[in-house]
Amino acid sequence: MTGRSSAPSQFPAETDAAGRFVRQESAFRQWVSPDGPHPPQAGRYHLYVSLACPWAHRVVIARVLKGLMDVVGMTVVDPVRDERGWAFRDGPGHSADPVSGFEFLAEAYALTDPAWSGRVTVPVLWDREAGCIVNNESEDILRMLDTGFGPLASSTPVLRPPDLVEAIDEVNGWVYPAINNGVYRAGFASSQAAYDEAVAGVFERISRAEDILREQRWLAGNRFTEADIRLFTTLVRFDPVYHTHFKCNARLVADSPALLGFVRDVAQVPGVMDTIDMDHIKRHYYLTHPRLNPAGIVPVSDGPDLTAPHGRHAMGPAVSPG
Repeated sequence: MTGRSSAPSQFPAETDAAGRFVRQESAFRQWVSPDGPHPPQAGRYHLYVSLACPWAHRVVIARVLKGLMDVVGMTVVDPVRDERGWAFRDGPGHSADPVSGFEFLAEAYALTDPAWSGRVTVPVLWDREAGCIVNNESEDILRMLDTGFGPLASSTPVLRPPDLVEAIDEVNGWVYPAINNGVYRAGFASSQAAYDEAVAGVFERISRAEDILREQRWLAGNRFTEADIRLFTTLVRFDPVYHTHFKCNARLVADSPALLGFVRDVAQVPGVMDTIDMDHIKRHYYLTHPRLNPAGIVPVSDGPDLTAPHGRHAMGPAVSPG
Protein backbone atom coordinates (compact mmCIF):
# COMPACT_ATOMS: atom_id res chain seq x y z
CA MET A 1 0.00 0.00 0.00
CA THR A 2 1.50 3.31 -1.05
CA GLY A 3 0.58 6.95 -1.43
CA ARG A 4 -0.06 9.56 1.24
CA SER A 5 -2.72 12.24 0.96
CA SER A 6 -2.12 15.86 1.85
CA ALA A 7 -5.87 16.47 2.04
CA PRO A 8 -7.26 18.80 4.69
CA SER A 9 -8.50 16.53 7.45
CA GLN A 10 -11.41 18.63 8.64
CA PHE A 11 -14.31 20.19 6.80
CA PRO A 12 -15.28 23.34 8.75
CA ALA A 13 -18.50 23.79 6.77
CA GLU A 14 -19.62 20.39 8.10
CA THR A 15 -18.82 20.99 11.77
CA ASP A 16 -21.18 23.02 13.94
CA ALA A 17 -20.30 25.27 16.86
CA ALA A 18 -20.57 22.37 19.30
CA GLY A 19 -18.08 20.26 17.33
CA ARG A 20 -20.73 18.02 15.76
CA PHE A 21 -20.22 16.73 12.22
CA VAL A 22 -23.11 17.87 9.99
CA ARG A 23 -23.34 16.14 6.62
CA GLN A 24 -23.86 18.22 3.49
CA GLU A 25 -27.20 17.70 1.75
CA SER A 26 -27.14 16.24 -1.77
CA ALA A 27 -27.79 18.94 -4.36
CA PHE A 28 -28.67 17.08 -7.56
CA ARG A 29 -31.91 15.13 -7.23
CA GLN A 30 -33.32 14.48 -10.70
CA TRP A 31 -34.68 11.06 -11.61
CA VAL A 32 -34.40 8.52 -14.40
CA SER A 33 -37.98 8.02 -15.55
CA PRO A 34 -39.84 7.44 -18.84
CA ASP A 35 -41.66 10.79 -18.69
CA GLY A 36 -38.79 13.05 -17.64
CA PRO A 37 -35.68 14.62 -19.16
CA HIS A 38 -33.66 11.52 -18.25
CA PRO A 39 -35.45 8.50 -19.77
CA PRO A 40 -34.13 4.99 -19.12
CA GLN A 41 -31.83 3.96 -21.94
CA ALA A 42 -29.04 1.41 -22.09
CA GLY A 43 -25.65 3.07 -22.36
CA ARG A 44 -26.89 6.59 -21.59
CA TYR A 45 -25.96 6.70 -17.90
CA HIS A 46 -22.67 6.31 -16.10
CA LEU A 47 -21.85 5.93 -12.44
CA TYR A 48 -18.85 7.60 -10.86
CA VAL A 49 -18.08 5.81 -7.59
CA SER A 50 -15.49 5.09 -4.97
CA LEU A 51 -15.24 1.50 -3.79
CA ALA A 52 -14.09 2.90 -0.45
CA CYS A 53 -17.23 4.94 0.19
CA PRO A 54 -20.15 3.18 1.93
CA TRP A 55 -22.69 5.47 0.22
CA ALA A 56 -21.31 4.64 -3.23
CA HIS A 57 -21.03 0.97 -2.26
CA ARG A 58 -24.83 0.85 -1.91
CA VAL A 59 -25.31 1.66 -5.59
CA VAL A 60 -22.46 -0.58 -6.74
CA ILE A 61 -24.24 -3.49 -5.05
CA ALA A 62 -27.62 -2.52 -6.51
CA ARG A 63 -26.15 -2.27 -10.02
CA VAL A 64 -24.86 -5.85 -9.71
CA LEU A 65 -27.97 -7.33 -8.12
CA LYS A 66 -30.26 -5.72 -10.69
CA GLY A 67 -28.15 -7.00 -13.59
CA LEU A 68 -27.38 -3.52 -14.91
CA MET A 69 -23.64 -3.88 -15.54
CA ASP A 70 -24.15 -3.70 -19.32
CA VAL A 71 -26.80 -0.96 -19.07
CA VAL A 72 -25.19 1.55 -16.71
CA GLY A 73 -21.45 2.09 -17.04
CA MET A 74 -19.22 2.68 -14.03
CA THR A 75 -15.85 4.29 -13.34
CA VAL A 76 -14.04 3.99 -10.02
CA VAL A 77 -12.04 6.95 -8.67
CA ASP A 78 -8.68 6.77 -6.92
CA PRO A 79 -9.46 5.87 -3.29
CA VAL A 80 -6.81 8.26 -1.95
CA ARG A 81 -8.32 11.73 -2.11
CA ASP A 82 -6.16 14.84 -1.80
CA GLU A 83 -7.02 18.55 -1.54
CA ARG A 84 -8.23 18.52 -5.16
CA GLY A 85 -10.89 15.92 -4.39
CA TRP A 86 -11.80 12.62 -6.04
CA ALA A 87 -9.48 11.95 -8.98
CA PHE A 88 -9.57 9.70 -12.03
CA ARG A 89 -6.21 7.94 -12.29
CA ASP A 90 -5.14 4.56 -13.59
CA GLY A 91 -4.29 2.20 -10.77
CA PRO A 92 -5.30 -1.08 -9.12
CA GLY A 93 -9.09 -1.15 -9.20
CA HIS A 94 -9.49 2.44 -10.43
CA SER A 95 -8.98 4.24 -13.73
CA ALA A 96 -9.04 7.34 -15.85
CA ASP A 97 -12.48 8.56 -16.93
CA PRO A 98 -13.39 6.97 -20.28
CA VAL A 99 -16.61 8.95 -20.72
CA SER A 100 -15.81 12.66 -20.48
CA GLY A 101 -12.08 12.65 -19.89
CA PHE A 102 -12.46 14.26 -16.47
CA GLU A 103 -9.32 14.35 -14.36
CA PHE A 104 -11.31 15.17 -11.22
CA LEU A 105 -14.93 14.56 -10.32
CA ALA A 106 -15.21 18.26 -9.51
CA GLU A 107 -15.31 18.88 -13.27
CA ALA A 108 -18.63 17.03 -13.52
CA TYR A 109 -20.06 19.23 -10.77
CA ALA A 110 -18.78 22.39 -12.48
CA LEU A 111 -20.31 21.38 -15.82
CA THR A 112 -23.66 20.73 -14.16
CA ASP A 113 -23.61 23.85 -11.96
CA PRO A 114 -20.83 26.39 -12.63
CA ALA A 115 -21.66 28.08 -9.31
CA TRP A 116 -21.17 24.89 -7.28
CA SER A 117 -19.08 25.56 -4.18
CA GLY A 118 -19.91 22.60 -1.93
CA ARG A 119 -18.02 19.38 -1.38
CA VAL A 120 -17.74 16.99 -4.31
CA THR A 121 -19.15 13.62 -3.28
CA VAL A 122 -19.73 10.14 -4.65
CA PRO A 123 -21.73 8.43 -5.99
CA VAL A 124 -22.69 10.44 -9.06
CA LEU A 125 -25.11 9.32 -11.75
CA TRP A 126 -24.06 11.05 -14.99
CA ASP A 127 -26.19 11.50 -18.11
CA ARG A 128 -23.81 11.11 -21.05
CA GLU A 129 -26.29 12.52 -23.56
CA ALA A 130 -27.31 15.59 -21.54
CA GLY A 131 -23.77 16.12 -20.20
CA CYS A 132 -24.82 16.66 -16.60
CA ILE A 133 -25.25 15.04 -13.22
CA VAL A 134 -28.66 13.47 -12.79
CA ASN A 135 -28.28 12.69 -9.12
CA ASN A 136 -25.66 12.56 -6.36
CA GLU A 137 -27.84 11.13 -3.58
CA SER A 138 -27.07 7.47 -2.95
CA GLU A 139 -30.55 6.67 -1.65
CA ASP A 140 -32.14 8.01 -4.85
CA ILE A 141 -29.67 6.25 -7.14
CA LEU A 142 -30.13 2.92 -5.34
CA ARG A 143 -33.88 3.18 -5.86
CA MET A 144 -33.51 4.24 -9.49
CA LEU A 145 -31.41 1.17 -10.16
CA ASP A 146 -34.09 -0.94 -8.47
CA THR A 147 -37.10 0.38 -10.42
CA GLY A 148 -36.18 3.26 -12.73
CA PHE A 149 -34.78 1.17 -15.58
CA GLY A 150 -37.86 -1.02 -15.99
CA PRO A 151 -37.31 -4.06 -18.22
CA LEU A 152 -33.64 -3.16 -18.68
CA ALA A 153 -33.08 -4.40 -15.11
CA SER A 154 -33.60 -7.81 -13.58
CA SER A 155 -37.00 -8.24 -11.98
CA THR A 156 -35.46 -9.78 -8.86
CA PRO A 157 -34.45 -9.08 -6.22
CA VAL A 158 -36.91 -6.28 -5.53
CA LEU A 159 -35.00 -4.03 -3.14
CA ARG A 160 -37.95 -1.89 -2.09
CA PRO A 161 -41.07 -4.06 -2.39
CA PRO A 162 -44.26 -1.99 -2.05
CA ASP A 163 -45.63 -4.11 0.78
CA LEU A 164 -42.50 -3.50 2.88
CA VAL A 165 -42.00 0.22 2.25
CA GLU A 166 -43.23 1.20 5.70
CA ALA A 167 -41.01 -1.38 7.42
CA ILE A 168 -37.99 -0.42 5.29
CA ASP A 169 -38.43 3.28 6.01
CA GLU A 170 -38.77 2.58 9.72
CA VAL A 171 -35.46 0.70 9.74
CA ASN A 172 -33.70 3.28 7.57
CA GLY A 173 -35.01 5.97 9.90
CA TRP A 174 -32.75 4.81 12.72
CA VAL A 175 -29.96 3.03 10.83
CA TYR A 176 -29.03 6.12 8.81
CA PRO A 177 -28.64 8.78 11.53
CA ALA A 178 -27.23 6.58 14.26
CA ILE A 179 -25.14 4.01 12.37
CA ASN A 180 -24.45 4.99 8.73
CA ASN A 181 -23.87 8.65 9.58
CA GLY A 182 -23.22 8.06 13.26
CA VAL A 183 -19.77 6.57 12.72
CA TYR A 184 -18.81 9.74 10.83
CA ARG A 185 -20.27 11.92 13.57
CA ALA A 186 -18.06 10.08 16.03
CA GLY A 187 -14.98 10.10 13.81
CA PHE A 188 -15.15 13.76 12.81
CA ALA A 189 -16.35 15.13 16.15
CA SER A 190 -14.16 18.03 17.29
CA SER A 191 -15.32 18.05 20.91
CA GLN A 192 -15.58 15.35 23.56
CA ALA A 193 -19.27 16.01 24.05
CA ALA A 194 -20.01 15.64 20.35
CA TYR A 195 -18.03 12.40 20.21
CA ASP A 196 -19.69 10.97 23.33
CA GLU A 197 -23.14 11.75 21.95
CA ALA A 198 -22.40 10.21 18.56
CA VAL A 199 -20.69 7.04 19.75
CA ALA A 200 -23.43 6.33 22.28
CA GLY A 201 -25.97 6.48 19.44
CA VAL A 202 -23.88 4.18 17.27
CA PHE A 203 -23.80 1.37 19.79
CA GLU A 204 -27.37 1.82 21.02
CA ARG A 205 -28.64 1.28 17.47
CA ILE A 206 -26.13 -1.44 16.63
CA SER A 207 -27.54 -3.31 19.62
CA ARG A 208 -31.03 -2.79 18.19
CA ALA A 209 -29.93 -4.22 14.84
CA GLU A 210 -28.32 -7.12 16.66
CA ASP A 211 -31.55 -7.88 18.52
CA ILE A 212 -33.49 -8.03 15.24
CA LEU A 213 -30.87 -10.10 13.43
CA ARG A 214 -30.62 -12.55 16.28
CA GLU A 215 -34.26 -13.48 15.62
CA GLN A 216 -34.54 -13.16 11.84
CA ARG A 217 -32.33 -13.25 8.76
CA TRP A 218 -33.13 -9.78 7.39
CA LEU A 219 -34.00 -6.40 8.86
CA ALA A 220 -37.38 -5.50 7.29
CA GLY A 221 -40.15 -8.06 7.01
CA ASN A 222 -37.51 -10.81 7.04
CA ARG A 223 -36.94 -10.37 3.29
CA PHE A 224 -33.74 -9.04 1.76
CA THR A 225 -34.25 -5.35 0.92
CA GLU A 226 -32.40 -2.08 0.51
CA ALA A 227 -32.39 -1.81 4.32
CA ASP A 228 -29.97 -4.74 4.49
CA ILE A 229 -27.67 -3.20 1.88
CA ARG A 230 -27.63 0.10 3.74
CA LEU A 231 -26.63 -1.47 7.06
CA PHE A 232 -24.18 -3.88 5.42
CA THR A 233 -22.01 -1.19 3.82
CA THR A 234 -21.32 0.31 7.23
CA LEU A 235 -20.87 -2.97 9.11
CA VAL A 236 -18.45 -4.42 6.56
CA ARG A 237 -16.18 -1.41 7.20
CA PHE A 238 -16.70 -1.37 10.94
CA ASP A 239 -13.96 -3.62 12.29
CA PRO A 240 -11.16 -2.68 9.85
CA VAL A 241 -11.90 1.07 9.87
CA TYR A 242 -14.54 2.62 12.11
CA HIS A 243 -13.58 0.73 15.28
CA THR A 244 -10.08 2.22 15.20
CA HIS A 245 -10.03 5.19 12.83
CA PHE A 246 -13.33 6.72 14.00
CA LYS A 247 -12.90 5.60 17.64
CA CYS A 248 -16.08 3.48 17.63
CA ASN A 249 -14.28 0.98 19.80
CA ALA A 250 -16.82 -0.15 22.38
CA ARG A 251 -17.02 -3.47 20.55
CA LEU A 252 -16.39 -5.18 17.22
CA VAL A 253 -18.87 -6.64 14.77
CA ALA A 254 -16.86 -9.84 15.20
CA ASP A 255 -17.98 -9.88 18.86
CA SER A 256 -21.58 -10.54 17.79
CA PRO A 257 -22.55 -13.84 16.13
CA ALA A 258 -25.74 -12.21 14.78
CA LEU A 259 -24.04 -9.19 13.21
CA LEU A 260 -21.09 -11.18 11.92
CA GLY A 261 -23.39 -13.80 10.40
CA PHE A 262 -25.44 -11.06 8.75
CA VAL A 263 -22.37 -9.40 7.21
CA ARG A 264 -21.17 -12.74 5.85
CA ASP A 265 -24.67 -13.54 4.59
CA VAL A 266 -24.92 -10.33 2.55
CA ALA A 267 -21.31 -10.59 1.36
CA GLN A 268 -22.06 -14.08 0.03
CA VAL A 269 -25.08 -13.00 -2.03
CA PRO A 270 -23.91 -13.74 -5.61
CA GLY A 271 -22.03 -10.74 -6.98
CA VAL A 272 -21.67 -8.81 -3.71
CA MET A 273 -18.22 -10.12 -2.77
CA ASP A 274 -16.83 -8.66 -5.99
CA THR A 275 -17.97 -5.19 -4.90
CA ILE A 276 -15.89 -5.26 -1.69
CA ASP A 277 -12.37 -3.84 -2.03
CA MET A 278 -10.69 -3.72 1.37
CA ASP A 279 -7.52 -2.25 -0.11
CA HIS A 280 -9.49 0.75 -1.41
CA ILE A 281 -11.45 1.00 1.85
CA LYS A 282 -8.42 1.01 4.14
CA ARG A 283 -6.22 3.22 1.99
CA HIS A 284 -8.98 5.78 1.58
CA TYR A 285 -9.75 6.21 5.26
CA TYR A 286 -6.26 5.88 6.70
CA LEU A 287 -4.54 8.04 4.06
CA THR A 288 -7.15 10.75 3.49
CA HIS A 289 -7.65 12.02 7.05
CA PRO A 290 -4.21 13.07 8.35
CA ARG A 291 -5.63 14.70 11.49
CA LEU A 292 -6.99 11.30 12.52
CA ASN A 293 -3.96 9.30 11.32
CA PRO A 294 -0.98 11.67 10.99
CA ALA A 295 1.58 8.92 10.33
CA GLY A 296 -0.44 7.52 7.43
CA ILE A 297 -0.12 3.96 8.67
CA VAL A 298 -2.63 1.52 7.15
CA PRO A 299 -3.51 -1.33 9.56
CA VAL A 300 -2.99 -4.90 8.41
CA SER A 301 -6.37 -6.43 9.27
CA ASP A 302 -9.19 -6.62 6.74
CA GLY A 303 -11.64 -7.56 9.47
CA PRO A 304 -13.50 -10.87 9.75
CA ASP A 305 -13.27 -13.56 7.08
CA LEU A 306 -16.30 -12.87 4.90
CA THR A 307 -16.12 -16.23 3.17
CA ALA A 308 -16.70 -18.29 6.33
CA PRO A 309 -20.12 -19.96 6.74
CA HIS A 310 -22.79 -17.56 8.00
CA GLY A 311 -25.14 -20.19 9.41
CA ARG A 312 -28.30 -18.19 8.70
CA HIS A 313 -29.99 -20.29 6.01
CA ALA A 314 -32.82 -21.45 8.26
CA MET A 315 -33.63 -17.97 9.61
CA GLY A 316 -35.38 -16.59 6.51
CA PRO A 317 -35.52 -16.64 2.71
CA ALA A 318 -32.43 -16.40 0.56
CA VAL A 319 -32.01 -13.55 -1.90
CA SER A 320 -33.89 -14.30 -5.12
CA PRO A 321 -31.41 -14.42 -8.02
CA GLY A 322 -31.88 -12.10 -10.97
